[in-house]
Amino acid sequence: MYPEYMVAPMREELTNVGFEQLLTANEVDSAVKSEGTVLVMVNSVCGCAAANARPGVRMAIDGAKKPSKLVTVFAGMEKEAVDTARAYMMPYPPSSPSIALFKDGKLVHMIERHHIEGRPAQLIAENLKAAFEEFC
Repeated sequence: MYPEYMVAPMREELTNVGFEQLLTANEVDSAVKSEGTVLVMVNSVCGCAAANARPGVRMAIDGAKKPSKLVTVFAGMEKEAVDTARAYMMPYPPSSPSIALFKDGKLVHMIERHHIEGRPAQLIAENLKAAFEEFC
């Protein structure tokens, strides 16, 4: 686990734009199983989360279409919540950061770490906006 003071600013990058921080497995279950569309970001302290994933997600939700619910879990912090979120993302292997879109409890779009590393935030945003157009 990381010290909370270290991850707080990284959490706030998402919570300040409307994401709900999920801290327990029950919160993850409730969010993912809800009706409508849910975007789940597995946040991380890594550089690709800071430079690519979080900025890309923030750009994507500025569009006309976006998910009904925006939630996040933090890798290396609330293990139970992260493990539960990753279980819903199967068959994709665990990765952080990662971004998943669910519709009515079913995984419909996934961006894994290897899709984030080395890619500009704008490209991640465009990928997500296309998924929002299709599913939201």
